[in-house]
Amino acid sequence: MSLSGLEPKNLWKHFDKIRSIPHCSGQEAKLAEYLIAYAKGKGLEVEKDKTGNVVIRVPASPGHEDTPIVVLQGHMDMVGEKNSDVMHDFSKDPIQLEFQGEWLKAKGTTLGSDNGVGLAAALSIIDSKDVVHGPLDLLFTVDEEVGLTGAGKLKSGFVKGNMMMNLDSEELGAVYIGCSGGGDTTLKYPVDFIDAPAGTKGFILRVTGLRGGHSGIDIHEQRGNAIKILARCLWKASRMQPMHLAGLRGGNKRNAIPREAEAELMVLETAVDDLSTVIGDEAAKIGEELGRREVNLGVRLEPSERSFVRVMKGQSQKSLLNLLLALPHGVETMSYDIPGLVETSNNLATISTGGHEVVIGLSTRSSVASALRALRDRIRSTAELAGASVEENDPYPGWKPNLDSKLLAVVKAVHLREFGVEPKMKAIHAGLECGIIGEKFPGMDMISIGPWIEHPHSPDERVNMPSVEKFWTLLKAVLAELATKRAA
Repeated sequence: MSLSGLEPKNLWKHFDKIRSIPHCSGQEAKLAEYLIAYAKGKGLEVEKDKTGNVVIRVPASPGHEDTPIVVLQGHMDMVGEKNSDVMHDFSKDPIQLEFQGEWLKAKGTTLGSDNGVGLAAALSIIDSKDVVHGPLDLLFTVDEEVGLTGAGKLKSGFVKGNMMMNLDSEELGAVYIGCSGGGDTTLKYPVDFIDAPAGTKGFILRVTGLRGGHSGIDIHEQRGNAIKILARCLWKASRMQPMHLAGLRGGNKRNAIPREAEAELMVLETAVDDLSTVIGDEAAKIGEELGRREVNLGVRLEPSERSFVRVMKGQSQKSLLNLLLALPHGVETMSYDIPGLVETSNNLATISTGGHEVVIGLSTRSSVASALRALRDRIRSTAELAGASVEENDPYPGWKPNLDSKLLAVVKAVHLREFGVEPKMKAIHAGLECGIIGEKFPGMDMISIGPWIEHPHSPDERVNMPSVEKFWTLLKAVLAELATKRAA
């Protein structure tokens, strides 16, 4: 599929190249190589740090050399999510595109418009002759989607500017000036296994068809969580019918609401019909509760192609299901200061069985540091009651809004001039790299903008093509306005 007919041409040219290079989190090396080669081909200074972050230094347009250095920032990695029936290898296959009216999406996978469009916009500045700007640092970070680790390892002096435009927001007409902090937790639940009882056969309980989505941006929509639904059905069934759990798996990414999950079971043939009835009744209740939010929910008990040699001991199974039922998921509190903003939430994100343990991954977010700590402590206490070990990463900081920002004042004025309305001022319940970069580079004046992107981190991800052109118009106009300001 060709993007050559879309405007702005340079931006879509770069996006087309980016989507052809595998660049999921941890696999950004080839994209970094491309960025470096492209910059050197244009005769620009480029630097790569030990973590893999890249900065390209772009000289000012003639006559604007004495204006402040502006940092344009985005992240190289994308979330690799696909539907289970789609054959796609994110480590080598280019993203396959399709048009849906004025929307661009991928065929059964994530698109990578988060943050590929932002990267493409920054690169377009290099070879767009109609863009007037002062000196620029184009900063491209790694591993944003798995904990903002690239930004967290930036060293002093890697960028020279003290004014930054993050290009990783997903709402046209809004300027983001704050974000939540967050942290990940890994629970390891030890399991005792025994031989599968005689007379049992293998079955798979599958939860499918959920919408998934970004665990920060979409968490307030109360979409279904496949792991929680699976746990609820298993918990109910285990209290009413004999069943033997062999393993669990579900979810792929800490920052994506799990869309699919499954359990491996050994069941007596005489108990299958009754077990199926209990699960079906509970699934029907869940479907009614979710209503139109999840119209494609599927919960199916199916014969397995193989039997499972070992199953969990009764107490291990009981405690594990109690733990999964008790762990929090979804919105914990809403902000008292900003109407409609989620303050604190948790995503029960992943589960897998290996060896003699079940590993559970969770991602917690909050714009209030003490509330973040309190919810992580609650997860810890729940896990320890069940006998699971707890591992926590260091939390990343939030980004406190600065309504007196000089950069914000410029963006608001330019937006009013270009589009006839002032932009909305917003904070986001997700981790933008601005929080970490602001901590690494004290005094950095920051805002975040972007085009209209829906359903990031899921195969339904799509970007509105007309909004990309407007985003580009705003970016160009802001850079031109900043190029009239003299450096202090």
